[in-house]
Amino acid sequence: MAKLRPWDTIEEHDEAIIENWNSLVAPQDRVYVLGDLCMNRRHVGTISRCNGKKVLVKGNHDIFKLKDYLPHFEDIRAYIVKPKHDLIMSHIPIHPQSMGRWKLNVHGHLHEYQVQVDDRYQDGDYLLPEDLKCPDERYRCVSLEQTDFKPVDLMEIINE
Repeated sequence: MAKLRPWDTIEEHDEAIIENWNSLVAPQDRVYVLGDLCMNRRHVGTISRCNGKKVLVKGNHDIFKLKDYLPHFEDIRAYIVKPKHDLIMSHIPIHPQSMGRWKLNVHGHLHEYQVQVDDRYQDGDYLLPEDLKCPDERYRCVSLEQTDFKPVDLMEIINE
């Protein structure tokens, strides 16, 4: 079985992510955490060692009570909308049929995977072969596995 992350221990994992985070994020920066913060309640507070004014968009693995997260975040949401940029941020990608009003969905959840262009209705009525599938440009997964375990500047994503 392949290793999901390049560290031997959770402590090495946490220290590397905190170091990456604090090298890029200033204390006054707003940071959106798009879910799956941690798998163990005792690790929730680790986020307090990270710079920035943090907002949590709860993910499917964020199973603890709100009171466990509130001391460490300015706000906790199901999703965040940035109308000026026709952008929605979520943990799980928005369904393609609901993307009509949004140009971009910045999301987590998929780890090393990407949302693919829906091939069921392209070029007539047939399915595209696997080798012709491609990532859907309306989606940007910011799971740590896709960002070299570093935070990503939202304006860089918007300007891509």
